[in-house]
Amino acid sequence: MTNTYVDSTELSPRDMKLLRQTIVLSEQSKNSGRHPFAALVADGNGTIVCMAGNNSMPPEGDPTQHAELRAAAEAAKLLSPEELAKCTLYTSAEPCCMCSGAIYWCGIGRVVYALAEEKLLELTGDHPENPTFSLPCREVFARGQRPVTVIGPLIEEEAAVPHHGFWT
Repeated sequence: MTNTYVDSTELSPRDMKLLRQTIVLSEQSKNSGRHPFAALVADGNGTIVCMAGNNSMPPEGDPTQHAELRAAAEAAKLLSPEELAKCTLYTSAEPCCMCSGAIYWCGIGRVVYALAEEKLLELTGDHPENPTFSLPCREVFARGQRPVTVIGPLIEEEAAVPHHGFWT
């Protein structure tokens, strides 16, 4: 099985608008006292199916409630497998291995992300609330039996803004 890697020149203006919306949502998440991450799922026509911020901070949060996992799980409750395969998950930061697994198992066919995991690590350092994995989402998807198109990183400087000052 081969995953599809798309050059950023193949992105539509709608893709960039939806990706930028996740950055706005990540800022809102930060302003609500949560980690500055957000994701949304859009169907094949670009209609937003669901949006989610991160809710993994203790004590009331659940460490598994990353924005990408929450958005993928909600979309899977609302759409058929055929519809999910035509969906795109947009996210302010590259999905971690847990979220990549959730995206795969939910059957979402495409991921567009802004901030690469390695750039995120530069921003978070060794902060105990974000012990990142050095495992790109492409590597997780490449181990699966169905293709997931991955586009990113894109607009990393914009995506980094909500993280400035958060992890210090």
